[in-house]
Amino acid sequence: MGHPFPIREIARQAGLSEATVDRVLNGRGGVRESTAREVRRAIADLDRQRTQVRLVGRTFMVDIVVQAPERFTTAVRAALEAELPALHPAVIRSRFHFRETGPAQEQVRTLDRIARRGSQGVILKAPDVPEVTAAVGRLEAAGIPVVTLVTDLPASARLAYVGIDNRAAGATAAYLMGQWLGDRPGNVLTSLSSGFFRNEEEREMGFRGAMRARHPQRTLVEIAEGQGLDATQYDLVRAALERDPEIRAVYSIGGGNIATLRAFADLDRDCAVFVAHDLDHDNTRLLREHRLSAVLHHDLRQDLREACHILMRAHGALPPAGPVLPSAIQVVTPYNMPPYNVPAYNTSPYNAPTTTAR
Repeated sequence: MGHPFPIREIARQAGLSEATVDRVLNGRGGVRESTAREVRRAIADLDRQRTQVRLVGRTFMVDIVVQAPERFTTAVRAALEAELPALHPAVIRSRFHFRETGPAQEQVRTLDRIARRGSQGVILKAPDVPEVTAAVGRLEAAGIPVVTLVTDLPASARLAYVGIDNRAAGATAAYLMGQWLGDRPGNVLTSLSSGFFRNEEEREMGFRGAMRARHPQRTLVEIAEGQGLDATQYDLVRAALERDPEIRAVYSIGGGNIATLRAFADLDRDCAVFVAHDLDHDNTRLLREHRLSAVLHHDLRQDLREACHILMRAHGALPPAGPVLPSAIQVVTPYNMPPYNVPAYNTSPYNAPTTTAR
């Protein structure tokens, strides 16, 4: 396991003792395979961050704790690591703790481990449940500031929230849905990954409120708890389509969109309008193929940059600033994708407008 890093640096990155890291690196045995994977992951993280580590400045170790499908956690890691070299005057080192699903207690254990071993801050995407709120309180009591990302924990001791105004995003989706469906009949399927994430709950409330006000004749059919994972999402969508032959459109709040479209195709059903969230690798491809009508997107790099700045201010490394404003809600169609996602456009007909809402 060749590498240029001192054992002390690897141990800090992995959150393990130097003795444990030494046993792994020298193959002395007595170490679980999961622990060995943590050491290998720490070396890989250090290798990616080595350019920034050469910079002069105060060093902050920040833990990124996220429960989400792999397509989103991959985007989080890439966005943060793209921002690290520019986060002057400090040097930010990051440890990642990602999981797709599972009981909240697993995430609580991760947060409590961070509280015990220490950190300069936590960036957190977690379900809004009492046990997570309590764990955030324990981090705060240990002097570790917490910034919530994408979805908030407003009753917790978190320092700030970064992300979009989720109610406004849901209302924006309803506006687009109403415009594009027009007078055509049909019910709308709303899909949440879990009712325990506040951002999804707020998007659904914003969508439902705007639809009731502007299009009261539309029936909304809700499915939830697919966790944004394709296998469970497919079964939920297919069952909803079989129960309701009038579903003609989708507002996807929680992801799993490849599976959703597959369920429509397998039942030979048409999806007239499909509004989704986030330009992850799945949605980028689906948008390029004109299988999504629009994606409500926000700049994840900007969110993570703001989260790091908040943590740096908490430690006095930056001067105080005003309140954190919501991120801009970008309405992305196949014709206005950001430059780093620009496809070779095809020529299929498409009538979606190009819009940016804030």
